[in-house]
Amino acid sequence: MITQIYEVRNPDEARQLVAVGVDHIGVLVGDGEFPRELNLETAKKVFKAVLPPTKRIALSLSRDLRKIEQIVNELQPDILHLGAVPEALTPDEVIKLKKPFPHLPIMRSIPVTGKESVALAKSYDGVADYLLLDSHKKEDAQVGATGLTHDWSISREIVESVKIPIILAGGLGADNVAEAIRHVRPSGVDSKTKTDKTGSHEKDIGKVKKFVDIAKSTGASAI
Repeated sequence: MITQIYEVRNPDEARQLVAVGVDHIGVLVGDGEFPRELNLETAKKVFKAVLPPTKRIALSLSRDLRKIEQIVNELQPDILHLGAVPEALTPDEVIKLKKPFPHLPIMRSIPVTGKESVALAKSYDGVADYLLLDSHKKEDAQVGATGLTHDWSISREIVESVKIPIILAGGLGADNVAEAIRHVRPSGVDSKTKTDKTGSHEKDIGKVKKFVDIAKSTGASAI
C-alpha cells in the first residue's frame, strides 16, 4: 500500500516523513498563482532531503504546459502530479506533455463528483501512470485540498474500470483510512489536511506515522 503525503514545506519535514516510512512525498510547486506554492529554489531544497526509495512528487496546478515543463526540467521529480481541473488540462494535452519526458511517470488528479468521474478516469487509462481520486468543490480551480471525503463507491468503480494504479485521496486520516482501503481497494492512499497540525499547513509527524502504520497494516491484510 503506497502512502503519499502532501504538502511538504521544508527539508526538515521531508526528512521526518522519510523516517516514518512515507512512500511518496509531494511538494506543491509554482510561481504564486495558487496559495501555498513553493518556488523552484525552495522545492529543490525539499527534494534534496528526500532519499530513495521514497519518491519525490512535484505537484503543479497550472494549465500552462511551458510552466510545467520548466518545473520538470528544474526539479527532475520522480513523479509529476497534475492537479488542474479536467477542463484546464485534457488527456491530449497530457500526451503532449509526455513527449519531452517519455520516462517520467505522470499522476493525474480526477475529481470524484458523480458517475461522470468514471468516464473521465477511463479517458486517462493508458495516458497517465497513476490516477489520484480526490474530492472537489465546483468553485475551485484545482482538484483536492478540501479535507472532505467523497463517494467511495464511485472510487471503487474507477479502480475496477482502469488498469493503472489508483491513489485514493480526500479527507483521509488515521480515523478513516482503514475503512477507505477496505471499501475502495486502491493501490495507495494520500493525506494532506488530516495529517496537518491543527490550524496549520505544517505536518504533524505523529499523525503521519499513525496514518502510515494503519494504511500499511490494512493494505497487507486486504490483499
